Amino acid sequence: MAAVTAAVVVYSTAAGAQEFPKRPLRLVIPFPAGGTTDVNARVVAGQIDRLLGQPAVVDNRVGANGIIATELVARAAPDGYTLLYVSSSISLNPSIYKKLPYDTLRDLVPVTSVAAAAGFLMVAGPSLPVASVKELIALAKMPESKVNFGSPGYGNSLHLAGEVFKMRTGTQMLHVPYKGIGIALTAVMAGEVNLAFMPPTIAVPQVKSGRARALAFTGPARWGLMPEVPTLSETIPGFTIAAGWDGLFAPSRVSSETILKIQRAVRAALQDSKVREVLVAGGYDPVGSTPEEFRKFFLGEIKRYADIVQDAKIQPE
Repeated sequence: MAAVTAAVVVYSTAAGAQEFPKRPLRLVIPFPAGGTTDVNARVVAGQIDRLLGQPAVVDNRVGANGIIATELVARAAPDGYTLLYVSSSISLNPSIYKKLPYDTLRDLVPVTSVAAAAGFLMVAGPSLPVASVKELIALAKMPESKVNFGSPGYGNSLHLAGEVFKMRTGTQMLHVPYKGIGIALTAVMAGEVNLAFMPPTIAVPQVKSGRARALAFTGPARWGLMPEVPTLSETIPGFTIAAGWDGLFAPSRVSSETILKIQRAVRAALQDSKVREVLVAGGYDPVGSTPEEFRKFFLGEIKRYADIVQDAKIQPE
């Protein structure tokens, strides 16, 4: 009887994976429509219909640095129909918040790393009287200096980029959090804050229009779409700031067969020329890693951010 029961369970699981999906998928995104993560998610989701035979319906659940959306997916039915498309903020939140309403490693399973950003742009506004990173460092080291930088909130990767820059250069800059990436960039252009680290896709239009200035790119090499902007390492040898990434997660009890089917569909979507064009234009490189590769990468990111938070003496909320 036990053998028969086990055989039925195995058959049912395999049959369920083969039939998946039989209805539309729900792609939960923790950020507003029009932002970098949302744009990337929508272009990938647009290929799901062709690859899986079912559409992926985007559901923006904004708030609490991604925690609201993440909890929703963590508590969802483990059938593969509710997925979380999220930025690297998910690996930072365990170090920023004392208590999360879910266990990141227990309640979620990594599906695939969708795209990785090559770097951030360090963007300055009219209130910053410098023309280079070297001049910025000199200014921010002056005792009477009051240089500040904005970010879309407390405890995100753009905030951490500023803290890493401060630690590496020995400068003092006040962090000014805003309620959103667009608001933070507007504050830079209006002169409310001196500078900010921004995803290229958000900052490029403002830089090209002359309303903001790109002082540096944080990646290991100059960004191909703005080769005139120097890297941080050209001023500080060997210094780079790792940028964010986009990844796909599912509730932890989704079958491995279903997880693999989703991952393969995403990887195939990333081969589409239009998808790649959108990602590259936004400063991202397509990835499409296996679930195991992404899990190892994700664990490393949690530790990396934990070390940064500790070194920067950022107190968890």
